[in-house]
Amino acid sequence: MSTPEETFVEESLDLLVSLESALLELEEQPDDKESVDQAFRAMHTIKGSGAMFGFDKLSAFTHHLENAFDLVRNNELEISKDLINIALKAGDHIKNLLDEVDPSPGLEVDGEILIKQLHNLFPASEVLEDSKPQPQQNTIKQEQEGPQTTYRLRLTPSLDAMVLGMDPLVILREVSALGSCHINTLEAEVPSLKDLNPENCYFIWDLVLTTTQDKNAIEDVFIFIQDDWTITIEAIDQDSYWSGVQKVKPVGEILLERGDVSAEQIEEVLSQQKRTGEMLTEIANVSPEKIKTALQEQKVLRKANKKRKAKDASSNVKVPSEKLDILMDLVGELVIAHARLNRTSDNLVDTELTSVAEEIERLTTELRDNTLGLRMLPIGTTFARFRRLVRDLSNDLDKEIELVTEGAETELDKTVIDSLGDPMVHLIRNSLDHGIEKPDDREAAGKPRTGIVHLSAVHSESHVLIKIKDDGAGLDAEAIYQKAIERGIYSEDSRPTDQELYNLIFDAGFSTAKKVTSVSGRGVGMDVVRRSIETLRGKVTIDSERGIGSTITITLPLTLAIIEGLLVKVGEERYVIPLSLVEECIEIQQSKIQHQNENQLIEVRGELVPYLRLREWFSETGEVPDIEQIVITRIGETRFGFTVDEVIGQHQTVIKALGKLYESVKGMSGATILGDGAVALILDVPKLIESLENNDVFIH
Repeated sequence: MSTPEETFVEESLDLLVSLESALLELEEQPDDKESVDQAFRAMHTIKGSGAMFGFDKLSAFTHHLENAFDLVRNNELEISKDLINIALKAGDHIKNLLDEVDPSPGLEVDGEILIKQLHNLFPASEVLEDSKPQPQQNTIKQEQEGPQTTYRLRLTPSLDAMVLGMDPLVILREVSALGSCHINTLEAEVPSLKDLNPENCYFIWDLVLTTTQDKNAIEDVFIFIQDDWTITIEAIDQDSYWSGVQKVKPVGEILLERGDVSAEQIEEVLSQQKRTGEMLTEIANVSPEKIKTALQEQKVLRKANKKRKAKDASSNVKVPSEKLDILMDLVGELVIAHARLNRTSDNLVDTELTSVAEEIERLTTELRDNTLGLRMLPIGTTFARFRRLVRDLSNDLDKEIELVTEGAETELDKTVIDSLGDPMVHLIRNSLDHGIEKPDDREAAGKPRTGIVHLSAVHSESHVLIKIKDDGAGLDAEAIYQKAIERGIYSEDSRPTDQELYNLIFDAGFSTAKKVTSVSGRGVGMDVVRRSIETLRGKVTIDSERGIGSTITITLPLTLAIIEGLLVKVGEERYVIPLSLVEECIEIQQSKIQHQNENQLIEVRGELVPYLRLREWFSETGEVPDIEQIVITRIGETRFGFTVDEVIGQHQTVIKALGKLYESVKGMSGATILGDGAVALILDVPKLIESLENNDVFIH
């Protein structure tokens, strides 16, 4: 049973998800009062509950954020990009504070920086007395009395600073002792790994120091290193930097003063900051009245949707996932016990026992379906996290990217959803980095400056199809082909299809990126994505068109626990074929067997269908029956048959994972226990077909 503190942490994490969603809505719709209230309620609840359960530092930090949004509610502080950025970072900081009841000094310093950044946004007349940072124990530096001046410092050590015994940390501590100091570490030019000297210092430090000391006192700290280091000290404010008396300069102006950007670059950025309505008015000649009407409709729909979500949330009951897993295991055992009961009933030929078995079967089926339903979650719970990812990455990559989602209500087994997050993060990061072009490049190609990443989910029979589609540059099949030749995958006289070339990006270490970024480009990760999805009994494919974009499709089973299967027999062994893939069962006669290109084919109503003899694949011995059965399966547009000795019938299949010893065996996705206690293997139909296409051999 969860303790009150664990319950608080769990509920706070849910509130942080709600907070992040509201902040992202406010970034697009700054006048959305519903989102302001949603954000404020989340902060207020976290603050109050945190103090109740001993998370005092968390409560104190959240109090500052709550004050800021109280000003927003009272129309005394405007929603701005800076406010949203700080609030999102504050949400991440709160998440860290949930992990540490007694935060480390470094974590406290991070909190102080965020608080002061937040106060910089407050109008002078609106700074609340109780919203100022309160002195706390274990903080790095207490505020000093007397007139204060804020300085901007940049410290660039010499490469051999460490070798000469000039430890930068000692210098930073001495500067921090002069007042309230906020330190940012920047990377200088770091050479390649083969040229890197581990004894060299490749970092630069930017400091913002608020102190009662004068400039001479600061310069005294650097008296022994001023000839070797490059040091700049500049006063940027006097006695008002944190007080809010003077309006804080925009980020662009600060970067301009630092020399990090030019005035022309600032003007170019500002000239592009237009809302969609303004651009439509200019480009598509849409009247302002029509834009206003559309915005009003959008606002009404958003409000109705929020009310609907709130109503749904209030009727839910939270249950720990561990309890659902236990329930699913018990239902699985019940299904196996029911199979034994059916077998006993058939052997005894007892009418009364058969009646009871049929009633137990009905109840077991209903219990199974309802239990599976409890484990099903909307995939939108995974989609929501990608909105923040796209926002942050588009800023880091200096691109304009919009995420569009569809089918968020599509349900999938919780186990699958939990395992799907990391692979999808990697796929989306690759779409943003390699797929979507820079705004200027898109404009030159006749595309809108804003790229679109479309994330969708839809049910397809017993599977869910998840598609990640971008309107970027698409994959360069020729570049992939040349890279494959370079790595010895193909020879120069080979002629692989585009689809075969695209699939190479899922090979370990394969990358055509000309430049390695912090996001991707090393050829590491896509092979992990494929393995992760295949572990879920899924499949990932990619389709692309040069200059148009790429689409990655993930096919996943609805559940990993219990499926309906078709039980078949080959020799003395029994196997299960997923019933959702079975199209029909027919008898096979030798007169209908044709051989074409060394493939076994059978004519089914005028169409030649390839098939596999499971007896040969699994090397079964014994007498072959005169008439065999062929089970026709369909995956998408592909039809494929499997010949068996006998089709026993439908079977509720509880999937049991195979051990590590059998991981390399192709064509099996698991096993199940039959009513007589025997084990039957579950066939992995897509893998069997793929193995045949690749001319693989069954591993005994």
